[in-house]
Amino acid sequence: MLEIHKIETLGALDGPGLRTVIFLQGCPMRCSYCHNADTWFPGDGTRFEVDALVKTIMRYRSYTRKNGGVTFSGGEPLMQSKALLPLIRRLKEKGLHIALDTSGCLFDDDVKAVLKAVDLVILDVKANTEKAFTEITGHSMHLTIAVLEHLKETEKPYWIRQVALKENDPDKNERIKEALDHLTASPYRQKLEILKQHTMGDTKRVAP
Repeated sequence: MLEIHKIETLGALDGPGLRTVIFLQGCPMRCSYCHNADTWFPGDGTRFEVDALVKTIMRYRSYTRKNGGVTFSGGEPLMQSKALLPLIRRLKEKGLHIALDTSGCLFDDDVKAVLKAVDLVILDVKANTEKAFTEITGHSMHLTIAVLEHLKETEKPYWIRQVALKENDPDKNERIKEALDHLTASPYRQKLEILKQHTMGDTKRVAP
């Protein structure tokens, strides 16, 4: 059983090609700019059996067949790693490309199993220093770095993303990108993106 916040069809920003994006409910982070703050709290989503999710996802197979697939996002999908793994395996058996969009804020054996099972990891590195990371998220960055190093060691393809805070200027953003490039470089990194902060989630955000 998985707790789902929402299911988006024909997503074009969450991995290669057109994708079905499954937003899982629950996240331990409290990012100051979060645009999905309504995914933070477990219990606020809808519970689905794996079979039901497979049927729903396969309805859109014709749209995602060419260079697309399924992306698990959130919230933080790794909060439900144990329940998520059987779904990933079922979808892989059906030939779907699977991506995981995560902050890397959890790292244990269940997480390692999920990372192994997916085709691509989109890792959202919230900041490039421990101080900035803690200020933005309320958490240490050591688990995100552990996930990053694990991706390198296991030769898993990954994308790196980071949100540029709205007060940042272009010159500062370029310096941030250079630091992020240095922090996350490896032959298995396929893309590095600096994303512009938006205000879509301001009305959703609540105090931790």
